[in-house]
Amino acid sequence: MSEEHKAALAEGREQGRAVRRYLEALEANRPRRGRKRSPESMKKRLEQIETEIATADPLKRLHLVQERLDLEAALEASQASTDFEELEKEFIKAARPYSERKNISYTAWRELGVPADVLEKAGITRGS
Repeated sequence: MSEEHKAALAEGREQGRAVRRYLEALEANRPRRGRKRSPESMKKRLEQIETEIATADPLKRLHLVQERLDLEAALEASQASTDFEELEKEFIKAARPYSERKNISYTAWRELGVPADVLEKAGITRGS
């Protein structure tokens, strides 16, 4: 394999990583239906679960333990900050060549929730 071929493969992998990270961040931060849970309400519910577990029957305890695990994960995720601006910059740099190489249309990007202004910055238009 030539050095040029190796470099092209490495570039393609890096573009794919940038696209994947951005799409995963979009997915994780997409607005959900219903009322948002605040960190305070999650902590309050965790306290309630701890008191309920002590007297719960085994089946109820199982469900409470799972709810506690889910709440702990949600609380951790809400406190983790994603450098979304940096991910967006990397996506903008990688999206057009990735789109061209993989034949991905503007419509496909939009359907996944990529904002139109981000696609415009990346040089991806409706006609491309």
